[in-house]
Amino acid sequence: MSRLSHCDICPRKCGINRLEGEKGFCRTGRDPIVSSFCAHMGEEPPISGVHGAGTIFFGYCNLNCVFCQNYQISQPEKDLQEHEVSIEQLADMMIELQEKGCHNIDLVTPSHCVPQIVSALDLAAERGLTIPIVYNTNAYDSLETLRTLDGIVDIYLPDLKYSSEKNAVTYSKAPNYPMTAKKAIKEMWKQAGPLETDEDGIAIKGIIIRHLLLPNFVDGPKECLNWISDEISMFVHVSLMSQYYPEFKAFDHPEIARTLTEKEYKKALNILSDAGLSEGWNQDLNSSATYRPDFTQSGHPFE
Repeated sequence: MSRLSHCDICPRKCGINRLEGEKGFCRTGRDPIVSSFCAHMGEEPPISGVHGAGTIFFGYCNLNCVFCQNYQISQPEKDLQEHEVSIEQLADMMIELQEKGCHNIDLVTPSHCVPQIVSALDLAAERGLTIPIVYNTNAYDSLETLRTLDGIVDIYLPDLKYSSEKNAVTYSKAPNYPMTAKKAIKEMWKQAGPLETDEDGIAIKGIIIRHLLLPNFVDGPKECLNWISDEISMFVHVSLMSQYYPEFKAFDHPEIARTLTEKEYKKALNILSDAGLSEGWNQDLNSSATYRPDFTQSGHPFE
């Protein structure tokens, strides 16, 4: 927690004193913000399984994506202070999700809350938490921070969002994103290695790399997928996602103000095949009509 006094938890290194309530890019102080926690069936099959991932959605983010599908909690108009939780409360959530039968603790957008998460995990472990920990991240992560998670996180679920720094800045305000994310993913691969599952096909260890397809391929799928194949492994599990739909401020950018075309979708599948990446999953083209969370409703944002 001491690093929060001059925050360098993520690559932005804002340097503010979060322990005293100062807020930088992520708008989060000492206490983490949890917008929702639930058994979630919308993750990859080995993560959701039959009983759901024990998903904890953290409020705010260290990116600022103009198309964010979770913008209600990542970039809300209203302050999320009322959703601040203590370390003890966060640990209680983890135990409750385990008691519901969830296969894991799925930490969504955790990069700016790692010290608090580690403290909560320590407490939850004392209370009997045993299920795997999933670090579900945009990959805009600090290597120093990731190294503190070695031996704590069981499953890494990072995005590789862009191949172009220019586009990363334009759409996510993320300077140096490609280089930062690639270094982070290499560290995750070093720690966790290939995906391992139990006899029921439920993930227990390893990495799954996500890539969200964007209209006009502003994400750079060919470069991203080839990098994964060349620099990580042809046998790493990749989740190719076609769920994009224009949301939030995407309509300010005409080139991404629509869903994928069938031509783009088929071309992306060919790119995946040409890269030799045969392990993993790809969403159906119509997935953009089904993945639509609403964090303004009480309870489960996907029901």
